[in-house]
Amino acid sequence: MLITDLSEFAEGHVFTADLVVVGGGPVGLTIAREFFGHTARVLVIESGKQIEDPAYEALNAIECIGQPDTAVQVQWRSLFHAALNPLWSQQTQPYGVRCRGLGGSTIAWAGKSATFDEADFEARAWVPNSGWPIARNELEPYFQRSATALNLGPEGCDDEFWKAAGRNPSEPSVNNEALRSYFWQFARSRKDPMDIMRFGPEFAQEHAPNVEALVNATVTEVMLTHNGAAFKGVEIASLDGARRLVSAPYCVLAAGTIENPRLLLASQRVQPKGVGNGFDVVGRYLMDHIGGHVAHFEAGDIPKVSSLFGFCGLRHHGTVHVYLRGLALTRAAQARLEVTNASVYVSEERAPDDPWSALKRLMQLKSEDPVSDVLALASSCGLLVKGLGTRAFRSKYMPGELREFAINQMLRYSPGFVARQFQTRSLPHKLSGLVLEGMAEQPPDPDSRITLSEVTDRLGVPRARVNWTIADQSRRALAAIGRLVAEEFPKIGLPAPVLKGWVAEDHLKDGVFIDMGHGVGTTRMSHDPRTGVVDTDCRVHGVHGLFIAGGSVFPTSGHTNPTQMFLALSIRLADHLKSVMAVGHRT
Repeated sequence: MLITDLSEFAEGHVFTADLVVVGGGPVGLTIAREFFGHTARVLVIESGKQIEDPAYEALNAIECIGQPDTAVQVQWRSLFHAALNPLWSQQTQPYGVRCRGLGGSTIAWAGKSATFDEADFEARAWVPNSGWPIARNELEPYFQRSATALNLGPEGCDDEFWKAAGRNPSEPSVNNEALRSYFWQFARSRKDPMDIMRFGPEFAQEHAPNVEALVNATVTEVMLTHNGAAFKGVEIASLDGARRLVSAPYCVLAAGTIENPRLLLASQRVQPKGVGNGFDVVGRYLMDHIGGHVAHFEAGDIPKVSSLFGFCGLRHHGTVHVYLRGLALTRAAQARLEVTNASVYVSEERAPDDPWSALKRLMQLKSEDPVSDVLALASSCGLLVKGLGTRAFRSKYMPGELREFAINQMLRYSPGFVARQFQTRSLPHKLSGLVLEGMAEQPPDPDSRITLSEVTDRLGVPRARVNWTIADQSRRALAAIGRLVAEEFPKIGLPAPVLKGWVAEDHLKDGVFIDMGHGVGTTRMSHDPRTGVVDTDCRVHGVHGLFIAGGSVFPTSGHTNPTQMFLALSIRLADHLKSVMAVGHRT
């Protein structure tokens, strides 16, 4: 792939393309890939470089005036989000998780993928502002194509998984009128079998003469024709001071749920309130999944719980795919309890004397009790040796074909082991139990929103001011699913989890919740420009040639990790653009 840097071009150079895609994350790169071999010339514009750089990470700085805002929330999200991205910082991003660099969010994600439920698209009487202007079945043709882009196996988010896997459902079954099985998949890299899918490196190896990428190029303004009726180009800037113009008849903003509305709001030259913001909807309805711990299982319960709820492997067309089984609320339960959608899954709880955690504290000179940490190392030599062995297995000196074969066999017979290697960077940890973690849908709230700060970034663009709110309805959803698990497990011979105090005592305000880095909704899809920013084709209302892709167009957030949904909508948009551009070329 031809990838160039903005700083390489002379002053006055004007870039031209048939389609400009703003954002080199999974959404933007997927749209570009859909145009491989097409007659249209496509230019992908990425703010960062091919590899993340601290200088570009500084452009992610926001002003947060909402939640998370308590000390314990801040501490937890700092540990949670920094584990996947060492450049991410709570100080820069007190809300959200963004990566500037080719590949976007896939630089630092866990790979969990799934599609939304049919009920997620419906207008639910107990969830204000819910409902999509399109139905789930309109997106179903794009689910398999998005799965292919993510290197996923057969779809089966609920008990359809058993059919896809050619197996009988696990017994004992917990399915009833309130709870149902739910399965996530993990997107595996095609380059490194021990890693999650990273879109940047894979895209860089592709070859398509009609598609180019421009890095170190931050869009500072979306430009419209003099009457505001059509898109005409974007202004771009590099950190070293270069400013250039890109001219194109069609544009897709694929810069994420914070940057998409920020760019629209900051582009005021023709439309003083911001592009597409005639009805003050741009930036509103910011949603994220709230994440929280609802219960835990003791160490002695690990084998029994993990045998039913954990990782499993499915061989499909010569590749073994990793799935994670959890539980979700049925639509009937959501309606009866008047809560949003929610799900739970189990994760491993590290012991206080976990040797790898102790070694990290000692090496970083952050140990509060060095003697205890040294003793933890001395008492866990086996785990340390095992960790060094798996690190060696990932070495570049291990033949690739041998490593691929071995990993597929491990995934087939011990998927939990390999999945843990994905998540812990090949370090086996000492465990003290299992945590029952939950994610809940956030109801669409117009006051949860993105606006512009009075502070500008290094390029002169106002920073985003984020006011994210956590609704009681989402808290109640997590509490409800936790209680249901505690009630149902003993009935089928499974150990009951120990509920967190805020769940057991129904003290919702005492729960600790964080944003999961799944922001959606700020340029929502709607038939009516008074209630949304884009139409059902993802075109900005009233602006020819300007489209928006990604989670910012979602009217609701669902309860599950949204990346596969992002890509399904993006592929649908790419198909629409091809038809629109074909008509335009003929005329």
